Amino acid sequence: MNRREFIVNGAAMSAITAMGVPLFTSCAHSDSAGKPPLKKNLAAVTGGGGYFESNFGIDEDLVRKVLRAATSLGGDFADIYFQHKVSDHVGFEDGQVNRAYAQVDLGAGIRVLKGEQTGYAFTEELTPPALIKAAQTAASIASAAPVKPVDTFHSVKIPRLYADKAVWIDVPASDKIALAKKIGDKMLSLNPAVIKASTWFGDSDEAVLIANTEGVWVEDIRPMTILYANCAAQKDGRIESNGFSRSARRGMEMYSDALVDEIATQAVERTMLLFDATVPPAGEMPVVLAPATSGILLHEAMGHGFEADFNRKEISIFSTMMNKKIAEDFVTIVDTALEPEARGAVNVDDEGCPGQHTTLVENGKLVSYLHDRISARFYNVKQTGNGRRESFRSIPMPRMRVTTMENGPHSPEEIIRSVKKGLYAVDFANGEVAIGAGDYSFYVKTGYLIEDGKLTAPVKDVNLIGNGPDSLRKITMVGNDKAIDWGTWTCGKDGQSVPVGLGLPTVKVSSITVGGVNS
Repeated sequence: MNRREFIVNGAAMSAITAMGVPLFTSCAHSDSAGKPPLKKNLAAVTGGGGYFESNFGIDEDLVRKVLRAATSLGGDFADIYFQHKVSDHVGFEDGQVNRAYAQVDLGAGIRVLKGEQTGYAFTEELTPPALIKAAQTAASIASAAPVKPVDTFHSVKIPRLYADKAVWIDVPASDKIALAKKIGDKMLSLNPAVIKASTWFGDSDEAVLIANTEGVWVEDIRPMTILYANCAAQKDGRIESNGFSRSARRGMEMYSDALVDEIATQAVERTMLLFDATVPPAGEMPVVLAPATSGILLHEAMGHGFEADFNRKEISIFSTMMNKKIAEDFVTIVDTALEPEARGAVNVDDEGCPGQHTTLVENGKLVSYLHDRISARFYNVKQTGNGRRESFRSIPMPRMRVTTMENGPHSPEEIIRSVKKGLYAVDFANGEVAIGAGDYSFYVKTGYLIEDGKLTAPVKDVNLIGNGPDSLRKITMVGNDKAIDWGTWTCGKDGQSVPVGLGLPTVKVSSITVGGVNS
């Protein structure tokens, strides 16, 4: 089965053409050829067998030959990352589907490590000659006698955090179009002020296989779906817009009537709130971070600084703080792969390390970085399962999964009552961070003023400006209402993007610079 057999003009093409909607790209997938793009079930996690052997002939003998070529010039270690991903995307705007396309990605990346150096090559053809040639290219990083080839592969026990089968390949394109349209129509019906409604729906089934010279052989099927709803409303000559999103490693069953209503209602309510919002005065003040979405500040301002490659290279401000007190005793920060069906969940990372839970800050003390294979070897510690990559075209590096702060001893009501004058930040949009210094700037789309211990006027167009380590030290209260945000969070680093999750309980930071009026 070659990669072109997966690209046929099937159900999605027919459904969209019937609606008279221009199609930006004309390839879609179906199983009309009798060979479905993704097999229904993934074989047990054992050496040999499984998805890639059944569909592409990738067996142990071939993998041994490729790894032998990869270490032919004396590399210390080599691995192969096979990937096959089938995706659909549908956009709805102005009462019709105006964007739709399908993607198929297939290939393998081969990595060779020699000391501190990495050799990497990839191929989009899963044929023995192409794989051997890529392995030889990656091997050129080294120049010594060949190392002993791998004899046998062993199974890797991994958690089951999401369905171990393809869940989207059999969902008709018409159902996906109907879902996007339903949410768009719902937004238009909720308030007469809404003048434009758009939705963006995406889904994918992805299969990966990781094998290496230590005998690891592990396969995983990774489903994903995203839905983003945005609306614009007009009132008294002003136009405001806002949105709401959901994403998870789930199938079509995720989109219940209740969730459809929530997505549409939240998008409209968040938009209408902006008409009553004002821009607050600028200056330093206490900031209370609302649960769930505010985890983006934790992810960006602190999480990246905990990634081990930045610390190994002494770029991160946390590189000299291991085992030191960096926050109050009630602050514990974790990064986990084990949140079932979450966008950032992974049964196994892209280096073959099983998904796991990593505590970064425990009772205020920095106790671990986020490690891939290279950094774990440098620090002489175990891998934490954070070796992730965008695709087979990319090398793995330390990346976050689902990054959260654990519950603290305070109630959210108690936290808000403790603030005489400050800001309650609810919904974040853009932000940027300088990893080295830890300086950050975040745009708060919506929030509220806190006056005399109560939430009062809504605010908008606010910037939070601060420093990650400094803000950590200034966390004076942590709530007991931890929540995960199930939005469409995607993290970019060194040109690679990966899906992530984040969360937070209600948190009080005693002082952050708020950029508002006269800022």
